[in-house]
Amino acid sequence: MPRGRSPATIGGAGSIGTFAWRPTSQEIRGSEQIYHIFELDPALRLTPELLGSRIHAEDLPSFHEMFHRARGAPRDFEFDGRLQIAGGSIKHLHMILHAQKRPDGQPEYIGAVHDLTGHRALEEALSQARAELTHVARLTTLGILTGSIVHEINQPLTGILTNASACLRMLAADPPELTRARATARRTIRDVERACHLMTRLRALFSKQHTTRDVVDLNQIIEEVIALMLSELQRHRVALRVVLATDLPPVSGDRVQLQQVVLNLLLNASEAMREVEDRPRDLIVRTERQDGGQPRVTVRDAGIGFEPQHGNRLFEPFYTTKRNGLGIGLSISRSIIEDHRGRLWAEPNEDHGATFSFALPHEPSLTSAHSAPTSETNP
Repeated sequence: MPRGRSPATIGGAGSIGTFAWRPTSQEIRGSEQIYHIFELDPALRLTPELLGSRIHAEDLPSFHEMFHRARGAPRDFEFDGRLQIAGGSIKHLHMILHAQKRPDGQPEYIGAVHDLTGHRALEEALSQARAELTHVARLTTLGILTGSIVHEINQPLTGILTNASACLRMLAADPPELTRARATARRTIRDVERACHLMTRLRALFSKQHTTRDVVDLNQIIEEVIALMLSELQRHRVALRVVLATDLPPVSGDRVQLQQVVLNLLLNASEAMREVEDRPRDLIVRTERQDGGQPRVTVRDAGIGFEPQHGNRLFEPFYTTKRNGLGIGLSISRSIIEDHRGRLWAEPNEDHGATFSFALPHEPSLTSAHSAPTSETNP
């Protein structure tokens, strides 16, 4: 039987096959690539049913529905699905049907099938590479924050030791000071819970884990990251001011990834002021609603800043102005924000330093009806 047109090679050798189909007939005239993509014997007569025999069971209803509707009113159709090939292998494909009329007035469809399997494999490899780089960035951040983390953990541990010793003395008294002992035991439990909570935050931040989307409060994320970084900032004499908009709408996102972005921005701001001696090392973290209601986070430092023409280079992979930097923190941060359908950008300040900002989409369905003024804190 005739095969119709020669195989198409647009988008990569052998990746696209073409075919023609008349709804009044079951027969499909297909190119050689159609047989290759569906892994069918070239001697077989092509029909929608034969092609359907290769479609993955979960995608088969949509495939059959497309051909069923195509037999009705002529119009264009698209189908994204998978092929289940003998031996268990999976192929990903995109199919389009374009309706037209033949000279005799009868409808006919010209179709194309694009084998996307290679593209999907590349996307998965890139996703895995991004995950590995993100993990490296987190481990690098962990090294920078070691002193701060040790300080944060030592505080509750010291309290536990002190309270436990005091409790033993109170119980050993004659008679035992039970009321004071109970109060001391409660303080011990409080310190244990504080240490456990800190370890939970650290485990989440620096472990490998899959992306999970949830309703997220950006103000809460900033407060959690500052709790980890406060000792680090104080050690480098950074004067932190936090201004959080209490009417900030929630967003849909991965909590740990957004924590990583905020952490990277705060670390970069702190390091940019490391050698500043002629002015205060002011760091301002602010949340607000920009035009359109989108929540925005800004981190403004008084550091060395950057030339305006170099602004976009800051987000290039492996570009760094730090002596021992990897140059992946800002690149990963931008990837995370763009994956959340947002935008991350940088601007030099008029006087000193730079301001990094990111905005995320406002989703009204997540927002409860509330409105309140901005609150300011000085940790």
